[in-house]
Amino acid sequence: MIDVHVLAIGCHPDDIEVACAGTLAKYRQLGHSTAICHVANGNMGHVEIEPDELRAIRRREAQEAGALIDAEVITCDIGDLQVYAGQPTQRDAVVDIIRAQKPDVIITHNPSDYMPDHVAVSKLVFDAAFAASVPHYVTSQAQTAAITPIFYMDTLAGIGVLPTEYVDISGTIATKLAMLEKHSSQMTWMREHDKIDFAEFVTTCARFRGLQCGVDYAEAFTQCYAWPKLQAQRYLP
Repeated sequence: MIDVHVLAIGCHPDDIEVACAGTLAKYRQLGHSTAICHVANGNMGHVEIEPDELRAIRRREAQEAGALIDAEVITCDIGDLQVYAGQPTQRDAVVDIIRAQKPDVIITHNPSDYMPDHVAVSKLVFDAAFAASVPHYVTSQAQTAAITPIFYMDTLAGIGVLPTEYVDISGTIATKLAMLEKHSSQMTWMREHDKIDFAEFVTTCARFRGLQCGVDYAEAFTQCYAWPKLQAQRYLP
């Protein structure tokens, strides 16, 4: 595997932890650099906490989670349910992040995910990754980025996804769960209100994907099969 800088672009704070934090932790163990971007700020993710207060809470939680693997954490700070793939200003915000980060590989949501915001982010990333490579497409970041391979994360519970890639996270599952627990505004609410232990949910999904590929725990991905994003190098750890 070549040296890589990976950029994981999720919708809400905690989406990355749910779907690919074990992979990011493994990248870090191998000495690669990582950055995490949240397009939305998660301000609608609670019934009792008001959006402005929750926005600040979730920003702090995201920073604390990223710190566990020394990852840079960035946000586009768009409100929940305000993410639209056809909105040029939102696409350009993602273009600027890609141009600034200059990643070797991007990880983002699967196009068939269950939530409209997630699906919109997947399309925004696909469009922005192309636009970021066009020299005469002007945004606030002047320097262009190279065409970047994209890998789509698993959907929640793996519904509707036939993986093309697996990453063995048996050695980083504990870090993944520790990162997830930093999002206490979500974890506590689901345990107390929805009676869902989301850590157990995520662990079960990782075990299921591990059973598919012969390891204890795994995260699953599908590669974006679009020219010229396909390259001969191995990018997942």
